[in-house]
Amino acid sequence: MMKHRLSTRLWHWMNAIVIVVLFMSGLNISNAHRYLYWGNYGFDPADAWARVVRFPAWATIPQRYDLAEARDWHSLAAWPFALGLLLIWAAMLANGHFRQRLSTRPADWTPRAFIASLRAHARGAGDVDSGYSPVQRILYGMVLGVLLPAMVLTGLAISPGIEPAMPWLVDILGGRQSARSLHFIAAWGLFGFVVIHVVLALTDWRRIGAMVTGGRRKEGIDG
Repeated sequence: MMKHRLSTRLWHWMNAIVIVVLFMSGLNISNAHRYLYWGNYGFDPADAWARVVRFPAWATIPQRYDLAEARDWHSLAAWPFALGLLLIWAAMLANGHFRQRLSTRPADWTPRAFIASLRAHARGAGDVDSGYSPVQRILYGMVLGVLLPAMVLTGLAISPGIEPAMPWLVDILGGRQSARSLHFIAAWGLFGFVVIHVVLALTDWRRIGAMVTGGRRKEGIDG
């Protein structure tokens, strides 16, 4: 079983908590206006590209409709989320985690590599000596390099105080309403990854234990 560094384990569990808070408070915020738009402006449902369902109280923070409190929870959790991502990226670059475990080759993106990774995981041999399987490296790389940074950048762009200070960020994302739509899409992409991640982890409890204790070092693996 692969050995996980202390920095990885601390970030993993802290991030799990803040993502739950961000997602559930975000659902409460979504209930305030359940329409998504492109561009800089959006208020008329007739101009919306999507209508979002109303989320039940049990799935939101707080567990009642309260936009002000939901925004407070969202802002509170956003700080450890963004700073934690910055720190884990610095740690991965410094300790070689990105190069050793997350970098991919063209062959890793082929259907053959995808099928072989799924078969290896089904046999309980997903953690090979060279690190994560191709599918794991691609998924984790997409989450760490695309989805999580997208959550931070789009979240900044829809924050009322950021647009006057960083108008270029809003322009790059296509406008404040476009940033809100991208934020919503990235959030549900991250939700989908979390569901798959948890289901796969539950197929082998040793993986969960390794993320708590660090696991055992295999010969030839730089933990």
